[in-house]
Amino acid sequence: METDLFDADHEAYRETARVFVQREVVPNLDRWDEVREVDRDTWKKAGAAGLVGLAVPEELGGAGVSDYRFRYVLSEEIAKVGASALQSAFGTNDDIVLGYLLESANDAQRARWLPGFATGATVAAIAMSEPGAGSDLRGITTSARRDGDSWVLDGSKTFISNGVTADLVIVVARTDPGAGSSGFSLFVVERGMPGFRRGRKLDKVGLTAQDTAELFFDGVRVPADNLLGEEGGGLRALMRNLPRERLGIAVAAQCSAEAAFGWTVDHVKQRVAFGRPLAQQQSVGFTLADLRTRVEVTRAYVDRCVRELNAGTLTAVDAAKAKLWATEMQWQVIDSGVQLHGGYGYMNEYPIARAFRDARVQRIYGGANEVMKEIIGRDLTRQ
Repeated sequence: METDLFDADHEAYRETARVFVQREVVPNLDRWDEVREVDRDTWKKAGAAGLVGLAVPEELGGAGVSDYRFRYVLSEEIAKVGASALQSAFGTNDDIVLGYLLESANDAQRARWLPGFATGATVAAIAMSEPGAGSDLRGITTSARRDGDSWVLDGSKTFISNGVTADLVIVVARTDPGAGSSGFSLFVVERGMPGFRRGRKLDKVGLTAQDTAELFFDGVRVPADNLLGEEGGGLRALMRNLPRERLGIAVAAQCSAEAAFGWTVDHVKQRVAFGRPLAQQQSVGFTLADLRTRVEVTRAYVDRCVRELNAGTLTAVDAAKAKLWATEMQWQVIDSGVQLHGGYGYMNEYPIARAFRDARVQRIYGGANEVMKEIIGRDLTRQ
């Protein structure tokens, strides 16, 4: 889709992304679905190509580039081949975990953890959701208590993207039950720490190749050096970083919708019914016109939000609007696309079918869309 968001540098980066996707992603999509995870070698190849960890400072092996438009370009190229699970995996690393580390990690922590994000050697996760606490983070019961030079972490998390393969996990834990919203802190739990174990790989409706797991913390002794940011500052850090996370979901939704619309247009131009292509049927034309308008209008708002993110002015409310609207639009486009594909749209060999399964969770994770409406509504009433 034509847009004035990108310049020559972004288009040059697109070529690198396109080659990577065709060479390393397309041949592996079915295999990743079978094993229900993206193999580590793919992460390392993405690192070698400069496609992950761009924001890591140059002195730590990255490009030191925080311009989100490069992430947008990669999202577009991944979406074109229907690799939503890879999109989610990369997004967890770059849109979420890396943001927390860049903002809150001290110099020693940055030197320890950031280089692996640039090389693709480090897969990361963030553990917020619990069996009894999803979008309402104040319901978190996982606890951490100070014991000498360590914190002792107890509790469990669920629905954790990259949970099986993650080398490090940012865990949200309650450190002071009496401190209200100031009673939560962030800890970095690393692979191999005694008491840290992973449960089953969750069997999901979609995003099959995105490994998602339950995580358990049974008296895990986390060194005090692994406290991320200040004690009691966990929820504030979450609130500061949620706009980027939610915009990342909106961008993924936009890219997925554009790809699905393209597949649908191609299909109805080729498919003949009642003696002429489906695309020439008035009802189909009206549906396509509606979808095209929704895609283009949403793109204008999402692009605006990306510019604001780059400028440091994107608000949590506007990010919530982008996440709400773009994911609802994505679902409308893909659901209509399945309908217009007819029986073929229900066949797994068609990318629209994979997109249908993968898209459903977009309106749930990162904060359910009902929560996005609550955020937007509260902002209106405060005004």
